[in-house]
Amino acid sequence: MRIIAGKFKGRTIKFPNSKLVRPTTDKNKESIFNYLVHSIEFDGIKVCDIYAGSGSLGLEALSRGADEVHFIEKDFHVSKMLQENISSLNADGECKIFRMDALRFSKITDHEKYDLILADPPFFKDDIHLVVKNLLANNFITDNGIILIERSIQTKKEDETEFGIEAFKRLGDSLIYLFENNSGSAE
Repeated sequence: MRIIAGKFKGRTIKFPNSKLVRPTTDKNKESIFNYLVHSIEFDGIKVCDIYAGSGSLGLEALSRGADEVHFIEKDFHVSKMLQENISSLNADGECKIFRMDALRFSKITDHEKYDLILADPPFFKDDIHLVVKNLLANNFITDNGIILIERSIQTKKEDETEFGIEAFKRLGDSLIYLFENNSGSAE
C-alpha cells in the first residue's frame, strides 16, 4: 500500500497480517480522495480514522494537509503496526491512536470535533450502524464536517435501511456512504 498524494506521496505503508483487517485498495482510496479533495479543504483540518487498521486513510489525509489525525483501532497488534507506520513518516506529533473499539469511542461525550471522519470497518461488522448514529447524535463532526463510510455491496440492503440513506458511490464491490453537517443526510 502507498500514499497517493501530498507530502508523503509514494511512501509505503505496512499492512498487518490479520484477518481482522481489510485494507481499502489503492484504487478505492484514490477515488475516495478524488471526491474529497473537491469537497473539503484539507489544510488545517482535524481527521478521525475509525477502524484504522494500517492507518492508510488517515495518513493519506495527513499527507494532503490535515493538521491532526486521530486513529481508532482496538486490536493491540494492529495498532502497533499503525504506530510503526506513523513513526516511519515522522508524524508522531500530528497523530494519536485510541486503542478502543469504535462503538466505545462513539459514545464518548467529552470529545473533540472532526472536520472529516473516515470509517472502513470490516465489511460484515455491523456495529458501524450504531457507531454512525452515535457520532451524529454526539456531534463528533464540525458544522461543515463529513463522515465517509466504505462498505460492501453485499451489505447494501441492511446498510441503506440502517443508515437511512443510499450509497452515493460504488467502487468495485464497495459502496460509499456520506453524512454531512450533523444532519445525517447524504449528498
